[in-house]
Amino acid sequence: NPVAIIVPCHRVIGANGSLTGYGGGLRRKEWLLRHEKARLF
Repeated sequence: NPVAIIVPCHRVIGANGSLTGYGGGLRRKEWLLRHEKARLF
């Protein structure tokens, strides 16, 4: 998915809460999830 922030397929996680496959790699998926969780204020 070349537009992961717009089409958030990286938000899909396993039923047990684990990170599962992502075309950009699990490290990038984890980074995106942490980045979205960050507070900007």
